[in-house]
Amino acid sequence: MRYSIIVPVYNRPDEVNELLESLTRQEEKDFEVVIVEDGSKTPCQKVCDQYAGRLDLHYFMKPNSGPGQSRNYGAERAKGDYLLILDSDVVLPEGYLTAISKELDREPADAFGGPDCAHSSFTPTQKAISYSMTSFFTTGGIRGGKKKLDKFYPRSFNMGVRREAYQQLGGFSKMRFGEDIDFSIRIFQAGLRCRLFPEAWVWHKRRTDLKKFFKQVHNSGIARINLYKKYPESLKIVHLLPAVFTLGVLFLLLGAPVCVWSLSLLLLFALIICIDSTLQNNSLKIGMLSIVASFIQLTGYGTGFLRAWWKRCVLKKDEFAAFEKNFYK
Repeated sequence: MRYSIIVPVYNRPDEVNELLESLTRQEEKDFEVVIVEDGSKTPCQKVCDQYAGRLDLHYFMKPNSGPGQSRNYGAERAKGDYLLILDSDVVLPEGYLTAISKELDREPADAFGGPDCAHSSFTPTQKAISYSMTSFFTTGGIRGGKKKLDKFYPRSFNMGVRREAYQQLGGFSKMRFGEDIDFSIRIFQAGLRCRLFPEAWVWHKRRTDLKKFFKQVHNSGIARINLYKKYPESLKIVHLLPAVFTLGVLFLLLGAPVCVWSLSLLLLFALIICIDSTLQNNSLKIGMLSIVASFIQLTGYGTGFLRAWWKRCVLKKDEFAAFEKNFYK
């Protein structure tokens, strides 16, 4: 068997149904699906049972431990030569596995990953959040699958690893957040071959509301400092930008009573975001929502980063995470 698709799940039966339905339409059929229910209160077993005759599907229930350890649990029981790690909130185009096979046949890789995008059926809020996570103006394009990057670090929503490489690395660490970046860093440290597969993309729903989105990116900011403490060389200038943006916004808001023109910089940024997102999505509504999502993405990550920097680098405290019950992004 060539592929084992491993999906950790926590209270997401509807999402699992959409993912499994998209898997039934894959052009390539040489794969199994391993669903790992991570202590859900709303399990997806009944949903999985509906696909028993349509997919080579294996369902496991285990106590809650977070997505990283659940992926390891699934990997131990998988049979494929390559382990494909997916989040439960993705949907696959019909040619997803075909695109992976073409890339592997062209040039072998120990690990790989693909980009994500918003589906036409996604809500305006989901599309705005997707824009804020992939736009050059918010993340520098590091989440959008750009080929120009010197190294591509696969993320766990769409990641593939050769079985022997996964075993060599010992799977995912016990980090509560940032465990996928930790895994990707160890891929390069081990001298393994890692590539971007630009055509192996997925539709990624991300969060469905802005409050949950803030929690997600805030923890991502915390995770970046936790990763820095573990791998100092992993911190790049681009990772500092949300913190700089957050401090800049605070400075400009505090200066507004003295010089109202200080707000013009924030208005200019908002205008750029609105125009760019409106053109990309052909919707002014999504463009307006993208302003809110982009500010949340940058300030949420920035405040998490600054909070963790203060606690871990200044006060010398141990690793921590906020919103710890929110394992799943």
